[in-house]
Amino acid sequence: MHPYRKSVPVTAALWAAAVLAVAGCSGGSSAGSGAASAAPSGNGCPAALARAGQEVERAERTDAAWTGPTTGPRAVPGKNLVYVAQTMTNPGVAGVAQGVREAAARLGWDVRVIDGSGTPAGIQAAFSQAVTLRPSGIVIGGFDPRLTSQQLAQAEAAGIPVIGWHAVDSPGPSTAPKLFTNVTTRVEDVARVSADWVIARSGGGAGVVLFTDDSIPFARHKAELIRQELAGCPGVRLLASKNIPIPDAAQRTPQEVSSLWSRFGEDWTHSVAVNDLYFADAAPALRAAGRPGAGPPFNVGAGDGDPSAFQRINGRQYQAATVPEPLGQQGWQIVDEFNRAFAGQRPSGYVAPVHVVTARNSGGATSWDPPGYREAYERIWQGVTAGPASP
Repeated sequence: MHPYRKSVPVTAALWAAAVLAVAGCSGGSSAGSGAASAAPSGNGCPAALARAGQEVERAERTDAAWTGPTTGPRAVPGKNLVYVAQTMTNPGVAGVAQGVREAAARLGWDVRVIDGSGTPAGIQAAFSQAVTLRPSGIVIGGFDPRLTSQQLAQAEAAGIPVIGWHAVDSPGPSTAPKLFTNVTTRVEDVARVSADWVIARSGGGAGVVLFTDDSIPFARHKAELIRQELAGCPGVRLLASKNIPIPDAAQRTPQEVSSLWSRFGEDWTHSVAVNDLYFADAAPALRAAGRPGAGPPFNVGAGDGDPSAFQRINGRQYQAATVPEPLGQQGWQIVDEFNRAFAGQRPSGYVAPVHVVTARNSGGATSWDPPGYREAYERIWQGVTAGPASP
């Protein structure tokens, strides 16, 4: 586990003063080209700004104690899992798969990963293969279970428990689709803190572009929540919302970014994306437009937190922040939830809190790996604190 530096506490008032000095909160409208103006100078939402600063300060902490389960069943031996991946080219999906492998190895379980290659047909074929293998459990790795309703029904009929990662909007058990549990941070928390970062970073005055993929219900919902939170500060203007399907991001994002810069120019001060990968594809276009890597626009990813996002943040290259999933911890949690299912117990109910990573608090790491979870899960599985599952 990569050691993290402790972040330096910043009060909401000091945060607001600092960002007003740095970001400038410049205003004015751009005539022609349909350009919307950025927020006027000054803080147009003092209450929202103070609250946003406090929320971001809390989320940037790196020294929080483990708040997950400390009791549960001892390890059930001799199990095997199949991880059905939406696509292993998605760093979030791949990161969770690695966490599942690592945790399962501690229990002596076998894990097989089947790659759905990012297409409905590929995902359906992968899930069908998983059911045919008759494993002890199946993981839905980052895709909508409605794509595989027939295969999901077959798994249920065969008595194979299924656990999702980013499979449905909410964490916890699901009856439709039938999931023992779904592992994810709360999309509401991720959306809120990413929008709060923009509000706090800009001092309550920003011109924002939002990047999303409306073909994914989870992403579409997250984008709508981001819009709602940004709207709570009148000084923050949503200049544009760009719907770019993630599989098309590499081709479409550079052209869209060039068009956006031509349209909005320096009124575009901040960006939020439902997944960090948009900024990998935006970087060449921003560089070609002569924009500095450290911004503006200042870009925050409201999703996953893959290693390339950390590298951009640490290098101050066209991404300033991310709200990462603790991918390794979530892989371990999936294994622990299966162990509870195999022991006839309920899910743990644990939901990881949101975290914000910047160059200031990353410690040079390339993933968010919160402290304490490995030791906690291993104590449970070894029976050191054995007891009933957490509610």
